Parts: sequence; structure tokens; C-alpha cells
Amino acid sequence: MDRRHEILVAANQSFTLFGYKATTMEQVAKMANVGKGTIYTFFQNKDILFQEIVMTMIGDMKKQAEQSIDSSASFLDNAHKILMNLLEFREVHKLYAKLVEEENALRTPQVENVLIKIEHEIITFIASKIEIAINKNEIKPCNSEHVAYLLFKAYLAFVVEWPHTHAEELDELTIAELFKNTLFGGLTP
Repeated sequence: MDRRHEILVAANQSFTLFGYKATTMEQVAKMANVGKGTIYTFFQNKDILFQEIVMTMIGDMKKQAEQSIDSSASFLDNAHKILMNLLEFREVHKLYAKLVEEENALRTPQVENVLIKIEHEIITFIASKIEIAINKNEIKPCNSEHVAYLLFKAYLAFVVEWPHTHAEELDELTIAELFKNTLFGGLTP
């Protein structure tokens, strides 16, 4: 593993455990088992390191979703496959959950900006897939951005929020079936 990657892994762990505000470059250096100066050879500051982690997370999720798509399958089948693959990213979502928690408690501007960026990127991606399905007459005409927002927020509610208020997490199949039988079903003609 190269040094840059080790730093990214350690920083991701630190941001996930402690949040943006409580994470320090010293902490990341210790977790990565590198000198603090080594971090600065790759990343000018904590903000740039944080942005790199977040953009990598978004890119990985988009890549995973794109790889799930079968052009010969229906929108509902593809949506189900994408959802199942994204549910495998639950560990990554812990970083997102920590950021939401920090934003609610501390109103950290850097975290607020990143959360807005994450939401925008994901909703734009989902909306583009909805537009394709509308053009193929696979789903009813709708405001793709509104539906994308609804799907994104419902997904987060089950993956991030549900475990905080209930005794156990919902398994992937249960969440996928909920989406299939309610939200996705309501989109089909």
C-alpha cells in the first residue's frame, strides 16, 4: 500500500470516528503511521484531505452503481440491483452519518458544504437515471429531481437513521423490498 493511500484510509477512519472538527492532522499521521510532514506532501491541509475522501466516496458509489446497470434490464430491475450494491457501502455511510451528526450539533461550515456537495452529486446522478427511464417509458413522467431527492432521503433514513432509533439494522433485502413495493412501484405506469 502506498503512503498516500494509507493516509486516506487513516483520515477516513478518523473523520468517521471523530468527525471533521475533532480530526487533526496529527491524529491522521498517528493512525497512518507516518510523520505529519508526510501528510503535507500529499495534502496541503485538512480541508483538502477531507474533500479528497468525500469525492472518492461519491466516485466509488457512482462507479458501483454504473457497474450494476444492465442496459437490457428494466428500470425497476436496475434500480433494485443498484440499491443492493449501494447497501454494501454501509460502512462508508458511517462517515456520512457522522457528518450529518456533526452538522446538526456543531454547524461546522466545512461539513455543511460537503453535505450539500454529496447530496447534489447523488441526486443529480439518480435524476439522470430517472430521466433515461422516463424517456424509455419505463416509468411515469415526473420531476426527476424531486423523485431522486425522495429516493435519496428514504435510503438514508433506513441506512443511517433507522439503526439509531431501533434495536437492529434492517438487512439489505428488507430495505430493497420496501423500495420495490412502495417507491419504485409507484413510478411504474
